[in-house]
Amino acid sequence: MMNDVERKGTAARCPICGKATERAFRPFCSKRCADIDLNRWLSGVYAVPVSESDDEDGERIGDAGEGEAS
Repeated sequence: MMNDVERKGTAARCPICGKATERAFRPFCSKRCADIDLNRWLSGVYAVPVSESDDEDGERIGDAGEGEAS
């Protein structure tokens, strides 16, 4: 049974090198490209940027306890 990508006649491409994917390593073309991707995840290359201006309560981070009277 063929998937949608194979039916359309366009092979899926490896996100690392752009070669056609191999079924055993999908979505990559080889173990090498899969390992490169894993290393990028583990080293933080794919980290999502976070804005630390406000927390869930709307208070500025780092302001907790500042300016309060004892």
